[in-house]
Amino acid sequence: MNKELIIRSGSDAVDFALLKDGKLIELHKEEEKQSNFAVGDIFIAKIRKPVAGLNAAFVNLGYEKDAFLHYHDLGPNLPSMMKFIKLVSAGKIKDYSLKNFPFEPEINKDGAITDILSPNQSILVQVVKEPISTKGPRISSEISLAGRYVVLVPFSDRISVSQKIESREEKDRLKRLVQSIRPKGFGVIVRTVAEGKKVAELDKDLQTLIERWSSMSRRLQTAQHPSKVLGELNKASSILRDVFNDTFTCINVDDEDLYLETKEYLQEIAPDKVSIVKHYQSKDLPLFEKYHIERQIKTSFGKTVSMSKGAYLIIEHTEALHVIDVNSGNRSSKATNQEDTALEVNMIAAAEIARQLRLRDMGGIIVVDFIDMQNPENRKVLYDFLKEEMSDDKAKHKILPPSKFGLIQITRQRVRPEVNIKTREEDPNNEKGEIEAPILIIDKIASDLERIVKDHKKIVLNVHPFVAAYLTKGFPSLRSKWFFEHKKWVKIIPRDAYTFLEYHFFDKEVHEIIVK
Repeated sequence: MNKELIIRSGSDAVDFALLKDGKLIELHKEEEKQSNFAVGDIFIAKIRKPVAGLNAAFVNLGYEKDAFLHYHDLGPNLPSMMKFIKLVSAGKIKDYSLKNFPFEPEINKDGAITDILSPNQSILVQVVKEPISTKGPRISSEISLAGRYVVLVPFSDRISVSQKIESREEKDRLKRLVQSIRPKGFGVIVRTVAEGKKVAELDKDLQTLIERWSSMSRRLQTAQHPSKVLGELNKASSILRDVFNDTFTCINVDDEDLYLETKEYLQEIAPDKVSIVKHYQSKDLPLFEKYHIERQIKTSFGKTVSMSKGAYLIIEHTEALHVIDVNSGNRSSKATNQEDTALEVNMIAAAEIARQLRLRDMGGIIVVDFIDMQNPENRKVLYDFLKEEMSDDKAKHKILPPSKFGLIQITRQRVRPEVNIKTREEDPNNEKGEIEAPILIIDKIASDLERIVKDHKKIVLNVHPFVAAYLTKGFPSLRSKWFFEHKKWVKIIPRDAYTFLEYHFFDKEVHEIIVK
């Protein structure tokens, strides 16, 4: 498995594409005028109004909608943090290490917010969910600072290890190491990528986080309310921090400043991999075109998503949930029976669904309507395969076993607005209408050809002249690739009378082939 990070810089935004074996699995955008409320940002703010009925408080972060702070997101050591803020703001604390700071008693986990918070109180909060739709940011006062290997939690003494590290011996080893270097007054969460790392690497990461905490604390004395006192890393660094591992083979950047920043950050977290960072300087072919990312974007974000063997997904979005329908495309198959065909299509769909959830950053409730399978063993195979495909997904998620109707329910953490890219374009044949992106027509033709090629000795394709030229020009042309794949030559006839995206297949008797 090879992973590549492609970073494209524009005049007003930076795009990040994460590829796995050449296939686009994540897409991020960092805009110059991006929201001031990214996940991980820490603010000093004031309570606007505690609401007893919700057991929550509304906090003014400077956004048009107040941020929402629930009692369960306060953290047990809120009184200690509030005391710390008060003393720092008054200039009575100069040592921010917490080693000599006396902790206050913890709050009751089942208490009432009106007993803890009051209007106009200063509070330190962290964004855990960006503003989505009509809702303001979701925040927590249980602050955490994420590093490469560990997460630092002020006003705590707990040490915990990622559940994804399965070895009990490794968990115990990491706990012992962290216990020996943990600064007093701070809890530590050990991340999955810390598996197998030495104490020196963990300690270096920990010291960097302590410095960030001290730097943030110094700002509290003069900070306005509300204001951001600590921002997340830039997008390139945060992506590398969270997903980078030994499977990365290339990081390509088309901007010199970003290239140097990325190289510098990689020097800190993985010096032996610095050589994989490349500065892309070609003027002839844009970076995203070279890696076929633009094409994948156009073909991956529509309502209909094509897959191999003629199968496809229909993805519908509602305010409450997402619905994904799996379709076999009524293709002919060599499978011995309908059950085998259903399992084969469902497995292809499961891999694509895992990719789509990450690519679009879909969150909330997702209901997938797989093709019905009668055999309980096949349903278990599908369920286990989907869990395995989603194991790389860093967003928290839960997958329920298939129901008798073939439905699988997934919940996936939603902390940012969903990535939604418009794939329909103005119809060149009709100024008022819209069509699917032209690049999609190539995938549709290839998918239809796959369904009909076995049943016809001769196939003639009639298409618009522009599309005909695209299919036949170049070496090897797309038509040549079809020949090597299907061992059958497709005759292509340009038709001036056709609309831009119109096409029809015909047999040797010049009868139209209806694709089912």
